[in-house]
Amino acid sequence: MGKTMTRREFVRASAAAGLAAAVPGSLAGAAASGAERRVRGVAPLPGAPAVHVRGPARPVVIASENGGRFRNGGPQTCVEKAFSMIVEGRDVLDAVIAGVNIVELDPEDTSVGYGGLPNADGVVQLDASCMHGPKKRAGAVAALEGVRTPSLVAKAVADYTDHHLLAGKGAQDFARALGFTIEDDLNTERSRRLWLEWKQRMDPQRWLDPDSDARKPPTGSRPPEFYERALEAGRSMVRDGLVPEGSFWGTINCNGIGPNGDICGVTSTSGLAWKIPGRVGDSPILGAGLYVDNDVGAAGSTGRGEANLFNLSSFLIVEAMRRGAHPKDAGMEALRRIKANTVERRLLNSRGNPNFNIRFFVLDKLGRWAGVAMYRSGETKFAICTENGSSAPELEPLLEGSPDD
Repeated sequence: MGKTMTRREFVRASAAAGLAAAVPGSLAGAAASGAERRVRGVAPLPGAPAVHVRGPARPVVIASENGGRFRNGGPQTCVEKAFSMIVEGRDVLDAVIAGVNIVELDPEDTSVGYGGLPNADGVVQLDASCMHGPKKRAGAVAALEGVRTPSLVAKAVADYTDHHLLAGKGAQDFARALGFTIEDDLNTERSRRLWLEWKQRMDPQRWLDPDSDARKPPTGSRPPEFYERALEAGRSMVRDGLVPEGSFWGTINCNGIGPNGDICGVTSTSGLAWKIPGRVGDSPILGAGLYVDNDVGAAGSTGRGEANLFNLSSFLIVEAMRRGAHPKDAGMEALRRIKANTVERRLLNSRGNPNFNIRFFVLDKLGRWAGVAMYRSGETKFAICTENGSSAPELEPLLEGSPDD
């Protein structure tokens, strides 16, 4: 009887077969000839090295940590699913979205999709964006309620409309018109229980023991410090181990490059846990939570969305790679920009550094990749899948210690 193949061996074998079928000559030809072509787009800054691409890259899929962990009861993680589809010759955007769907549908991940941590009113509102490098298409949705897979609605925006972003009820009506199932409530028992715990911590004078008749929702005007208390209540749950840091800030990002060099990406999130209803973070905003240029590369993010929005960090990273930066160096440039622009006392720790974490997952046209973070804290790894199988490398931090130091 033959030896049972491990998951890593299966991924490696599938990749080898897919690569041989898809580009047996183009990769070898590029390596043999050494033919180079300059990345098109904005001209390099004076004195900056020109970016050159040596033929098509080998397929790679990169994602945030949850992209290499959750399976929703199936055999593959997000990065494994996306990679297997890419080497089978499927469209790269379809592949990375199919991978992200695994996490969106998994109720064990409380940072995205079904069972994502809700807003302050207990309602799950989802954001997502996607970009198709070769087709130069993009689509996004924000504050979408009732659809477990907002990444697919974002792709529908790109495919069926002249718009890039639909929000709120309009996004839901659009999804309904295209036949998406609309549910009344995307909470699970777990996400609802965590929301109730947050309410009790945030407003203990009015949100009491669940069995008490005195437990009533907040009414009337809210004091100015309401949202500061709300944020601190959430942070306390992270410190107490009730909510993973990654779930508190939400989000999955997944980017991939195919054997012909096509690059696509997707980001999906339930957003900041217990956010102000209607809050939109960086995930559905092109250039912030996601940016793809098929001639250069892709970047996406998890962590504090407001910091990413203010700096349009994913766009900044791709432009740094256009000027010749390695993915790691481009990601570090974005982190330094965020650090320099974080000046409010409420956002600084005792060392004068940002009191939050943010992470970037970066892929360039050569198939080089990097995962970087403000701190190696909380989620310290990210997910990669290549022909050698899937792995979870360590994030490279800009700063030592943690956000709370």
